[in-house]
Amino acid sequence: MKKTVFLGALTVAGVAAGASAAATLDDVKARGKLNCGVTTGLVGFAAPDANGVWEGFDVAVCRAVAAAVLGDPQAVEFVPTTGKTRFTALASGEIDMLARNTTWTFSRDTDLKFEFVGVNYYDGQGFMVPKALGVSSAKELDGATVCIQTGTTTELNLADFFRKNNISYEPVPIETNAEGQQQYLAGACDTYTTDASGLAATRAAFENPTEHVILPEIISKEPLGPLVRHGDNEWGDIVRWTLNALISAEELGVTSANVEEMASAPTNSPEINRLLGTEGNLGEMIGLDADWAKRAIAVGGNYGEVFERNIGENTPIGLARGLNAQWTDGGILYSPPFR
Repeated sequence: MKKTVFLGALTVAGVAAGASAAATLDDVKARGKLNCGVTTGLVGFAAPDANGVWEGFDVAVCRAVAAAVLGDPQAVEFVPTTGKTRFTALASGEIDMLARNTTWTFSRDTDLKFEFVGVNYYDGQGFMVPKALGVSSAKELDGATVCIQTGTTTELNLADFFRKNNISYEPVPIETNAEGQQQYLAGACDTYTTDASGLAATRAAFENPTEHVILPEIISKEPLGPLVRHGDNEWGDIVRWTLNALISAEELGVTSANVEEMASAPTNSPEINRLLGTEGNLGEMIGLDADWAKRAIAVGGNYGEVFERNIGENTPIGLARGLNAQWTDGGILYSPPFR
């Protein structure tokens, strides 16, 4: 009797878990649209263009997921979120995923009940100052006023850095990057601190970018990546492996220009074949068809193409690949195998 009850409970739990796991995927398909949380506006990462069309490095991940799941990279509703509102939006179900320069931390992963599906940018916190201030090191900022976004890891990192170096500061709280940029340029703070990539993007939007310096110190580890809610493993797998598809595609030489041809018939590379669905059944394993990764890559290209087009060295942002280069090219970026 006890064994029967126990097995019955397991069956019920399994059915419930299965229903929960499919919830977001089913919702997205029924809605015909992916609700993706992004920043309120950070050039190069996520910002609307002159026609109101969202574009950027993080936006590309949202569009790749929409292409993989819905077959349409335009089937995305972009929901601007601040450092304070982003987690509430995800937890409440207002958005299906968050792709918004968000740092993967222990407490966010466990206590806030989110699942980070990977890292799409390895970053670290830095400082930007006006060149006229004459400062060459963050350790020279004793007594400085600091513009800092509330509800972010940068608040805690800032306190740790100044405490460790036995110097003081006065915080100037801001809600959004746009507000931070405005306050900084108005002289309300001596320095602006956030992820170094964010500082580069912010500076690129200035009328006179060369009048501002990003100091050499990087005071933290900021692995940035997309996240979803806990308890929806199937959806987490879809977002995770869509990101991995973009990363693997670069390593394997699959690009927006050749993906259709490479997916038309099996190649001499088994991993490319598995990735593009001409061999095996990986798409079926995550509830999608065989062409899901091909569609994701076709949208904006592989990881390297997305990086170079939005934030690379030939853009106003001017970021080098650095840690975000492929593991075969001196960086730490790679995807688990597609097998």
